[in-house]
Amino acid sequence: QYITYNESLIKKKFPPVIFNIDSERVRLFSKATGETNPVYFNKKIAKSKGYPSLLTPPTFLTVVVNEVNYPFKYISDIGIDLNRILHAGQTYRYHHLIYAGDTITMESQIIDIYAKKNRTLQFLEFKSLYTNQNNQLVSESNSTLVARF
Repeated sequence: QYITYNESLIKKKFPPVIFNIDSERVRLFSKATGETNPVYFNKKIAKSKGYPSLLTPPTFLTVVVNEVNYPFKYISDIGIDLNRILHAGQTYRYHHLIYAGDTITMESQIIDIYAKKNRTLQFLEFKSLYTNQNNQLVSESNSTLVARF
């Protein structure tokens, strides 16, 4: 199955994902990623540094995507066999800090589809916008998936 140049998929938007960030999830993620800064673990210390709650580590937003099985949903929505998918990269651009207690809404869409290596590799580029409970844009991400054919 070839998805290249299927213009109906470019600009395809996916339903928003809403995620409530709790302190325990921030602590677990911080520990799993080797963080040592106490602002990720101790609310009292975080508040003493001027934060309203625990600060989330920079890559914490990956939890939002993975928590609700979202990557598999959008891949299956566009008809690609999951066994053919590789994650090729992801970048984040942050606009505001994110804290435990925030409610994050992620809205994503496909922004490009192209092929390489005689159409045996199909690339899908996604852009996601993350807003908090105040409808404030906190981050943007660009991610690329590759489907092997």
